[in-house]
Amino acid sequence: MQPKVVTIGLGYIGLPTSALIANNGVSVHGVDISQHVVDTINEGKIHIVEPDLDQAVAKAVKEGYLKADIKPVVADTYLVVVPTPFKGNYEPDISYVKAATEGIIPLLKEGDLYIIESTSPVGTTEKMMDLIFLKRPELEGKIYLAYCPERVLPGNVMYELVNNDRVIGGVDEESTQKALAFYRQFVKGELHPTNARTAEMCKLTENSSRDVQIAFANELSLICDKANINVWELINLANKHPRVNILQPGCGVGGHCIAVDPYFLTADFPMESRIIAQARETNNYKSFWCAEKVKNTRLEFELKYGRQPSIALMGLAFKPNIDDLRESPAIHITERVLQDSGDADLYIVEPNVHEHKVFKLTDYNEAAAKADIIVLLVAHNEFKNLSFKENQQVLDFCGVTK
Repeated sequence: MQPKVVTIGLGYIGLPTSALIANNGVSVHGVDISQHVVDTINEGKIHIVEPDLDQAVAKAVKEGYLKADIKPVVADTYLVVVPTPFKGNYEPDISYVKAATEGIIPLLKEGDLYIIESTSPVGTTEKMMDLIFLKRPELEGKIYLAYCPERVLPGNVMYELVNNDRVIGGVDEESTQKALAFYRQFVKGELHPTNARTAEMCKLTENSSRDVQIAFANELSLICDKANINVWELINLANKHPRVNILQPGCGVGGHCIAVDPYFLTADFPMESRIIAQARETNNYKSFWCAEKVKNTRLEFELKYGRQPSIALMGLAFKPNIDDLRESPAIHITERVLQDSGDADLYIVEPNVHEHKVFKLTDYNEAAAKADIIVLLVAHNEFKNLSFKENQQVLDFCGVTK
């Protein structure tokens, strides 16, 4: 069966998207640079933690609608779902998008649909269009190109891929309509047509907005710490106002979206994005502040008891109940504490990860029972049922004990 869709990138978005399309009876050829990822998927298994994804992949592979490979093949629709990290001084790196595009240029034919889902700086879709037509000028005006960002919540991806609204922007009206028709096959949420540049900007705007709102909550937590006020109680009371909706503070901001996307705007529009830039600084500072708080608590313990405390660092993921460690502030805090703690006993905990290449992981029950200082970095469900002893000091940076 010749695949109708090629997805390039089989990570946290690419694999669920591939499984969704395949479970709708459309043959999908998924591409990833990792042979391990390819082999795992072809066995009907998954390499990431995401509810319901394992069943979707197993079904799609068993029924022959999903196959993984390290190289793309000829298809009708190509989805680029690769990472877009930043480089140097927080400058967007679209090299993965470019490499994915170059890999399919020889395969493109008249009538094909090319869609970027990767978060991208404004103008990326047009840049890739120029790249394609530079190498394949005979295709100009004969293929369709569009941008459609994902907006799903890790931990609920399979539901939200189907039910969330999508913003879809083509490089021209025909491309927009072609992309709308493609997504209509799988998405129950409303599809909102626009142009490629606005769709690119929409994704960056959504995540920058969240970052600014989280920065406000994190700034409040810093103020409340100095003022000896419980920030969780304060926010709960302030949110009783009918037009106030303050988010919850944490130990920073992580993940491949909110912690990264604002830089795409500050890099291209530095003079116009001052609030966005300040929010990024505030959220980055919060993890530094948390690490300093742990350090000071450890020193106070040493002065009081004349010995090094044992410390449990609870959580490494960038948000609760997932295994995704990308840009996680909890990891930055853990690294700083490790550097400062000398010979202190440290228990590093992440219940959603079996092993880590740098940190030795400890069971959360064991860590909570043994440690003198409990540092709650991520509000995983497992931590909410823990009870702490009176002589244990608890630093709750994520509201587990609020």
